[in-house]
Amino acid sequence: MNSTFKLIIAFCVLFLAISCNKSADATQETILKGNATLLVDATLMPVMEDQVQIFESRYEATIKMNAQSETEVIQSLVKDTSSIAVLSRKLNADEMKIFANRKIIPKITPIAIDAVALITNKNSNDTLVDIKDVIDFMNGKLSPKIKGLVFDNPNSSTVRYMNTLAGLTSIPQKGVFSFGTNNEVIKFVSQNEGMIGVVGLNWLTQPRPEMQPYVDKVTVLSVKGKNLNDFYAPDQNNIAEGKYPLARELYIVNCQGFSGLGMGFASFVAGDIGQRIILKSGLLPYKVPPRKLSIRNQISNDKK
Repeated sequence: MNSTFKLIIAFCVLFLAISCNKSADATQETILKGNATLLVDATLMPVMEDQVQIFESRYEATIKMNAQSETEVIQSLVKDTSSIAVLSRKLNADEMKIFANRKIIPKITPIAIDAVALITNKNSNDTLVDIKDVIDFMNGKLSPKIKGLVFDNPNSSTVRYMNTLAGLTSIPQKGVFSFGTNNEVIKFVSQNEGMIGVVGLNWLTQPRPEMQPYVDKVTVLSVKGKNLNDFYAPDQNNIAEGKYPLARELYIVNCQGFSGLGMGFASFVAGDIGQRIILKSGLLPYKVPPRKLSIRNQISNDKK
C-alpha cells in the first residue's frame, strides 16, 4: 500500500513538472511571440504607435509602449528596467561600456530619418527662419522675429539636438520655455503669436483628431541652414536630398542580449512593411520601399 501511494505521488509530481514546462514554453518570448516593453522617445510616439499596432496584428506578440523623454529612456536602458528603445541617437561610448560589462552587445537598427520641426502661429506673416537667428537667440541675443522658443521637455531629444547646434550644455533660462508634451507645445504656439515651437515632425503629420484644430492654427517654418542660401521645409523630398538642416536619424536600440521580441520588432520596422508605414507617416524611411510596376506587352481595350 505504501509503495502504491509513493508511486501515485511520483506520478503526480512528474505530471505537474511536465505541465509547468509546457506552460513555460507557451509563454516563452521569441522574435515573434511573447510580451515586451518598448521605451519610446516621446517626440517619436505617433509613428511608433502605428508600427506596434500592425506588428501585434500579424504576430502573437504584445508590446507595451512607454513614452519618455530621451534622458529617461537612456536611464531606463542602463538600469535594465527595459531592454528595447526607440531613439534619435546611438548610444555613446560610456553607455556602450555599461552593456559591455554585462556581456551584451546592443543591436542598433536605423529605421528612419526624422526632422525637428519649427512652428509658429498661423497669424504670423513670416514663414521663414534662419537657423542662425534661432541659435543666436538661444545664446542670449535678442531677435525682433522671435519672442521665445517652446520645447516639450527639458530632457527631450529636441532640446539636446538644438543645444548641440547652439554649442550649449543646458537649456537657456531666458526666453526658452518647456512644457510636458509635444501636443502642449502645439497648443501654446497656436494661441500665442511670436513664439516658435520645437517639435518632432510626426506630431504634425499624424495628429490625433482632437489635436487637428490646433495643428491647423500653426505654420511649419521653412529653415535656412548655416551653409545654405535657400529656405527648406521639412518634407520628405527635402529630407531625402539633405536640404532640410534639422534632420536626424532614428534607431531601434535592442539591448535584450538574446533573440527576443526586440530583434523581431526591429527587423519588422526595418523591413518592407515597417518602412511603408514610415513613408505614410510623413517621415523618410531609412530604406525607401520599391514600387512594383506591371509591364504589359499588349494593351487590351475593354470598352465596347
